Amino acid sequence: MQDFYLSIFDAGCLKFGEFILKSGITSPVYVDFRILVSKPALLRQIGQQLAEQAKQIGCDRLAAIPYAGIPIGVATSLASSIPLIYTRKEVKHYGTGRLIEGDFQAGETVIVVDDVVTDGASKIEAIKPLEEAGLIVKDVLVILDREQGGARVLERQGYKLHSLGTLSQAMETLATKQLIDEETCRRVEEFIAANQFS
Repeated sequence: MQDFYLSIFDAGCLKFGEFILKSGITSPVYVDFRILVSKPALLRQIGQQLAEQAKQIGCDRLAAIPYAGIPIGVATSLASSIPLIYTRKEVKHYGTGRLIEGDFQAGETVIVVDDVVTDGASKIEAIKPLEEAGLIVKDVLVILDREQGGARVLERQGYKLHSLGTLSQAMETLATKQLIDEETCRRVEEFIAANQFS
């Protein structure tokens, strides 16, 4: 796992400073997996790791969350041969007008795939149209868990979170390798502890 954390740090997926998150709070760390579209070797590697987990969990389809989750979902689908679907953020008033793109049948089981989980809200929002279409969702698979309560929030709604790694494990690896200083590590630990969702 150390190699995994070092790879995502080297790729610029973990940034340190002051960042305003979607929730409006200011964080000393930003997790940015959108950059993976420009890092094909790392995207392929992460897709393979997610594919292994998806096969262990078992499902009929993967469902990616736009926008960051789509390339990750494609990489996972290619590595696993599990078909992919994805939800649109909004229905287009032209073309097919579909909210879910790709082939699927009601009653199939789906693993939702995304980049990172913080409070779980965006995952629950993305799951709703899948369930309304008759798909069965029990599992959410992400690259990194920020450990701010997303797993608890999802569990209360009946979904299980799976991740390749956690933010605290990443911080421990980077600190051990002296790639971040003790102050940065402390600030991130305090931020995680002080900003829990339930």
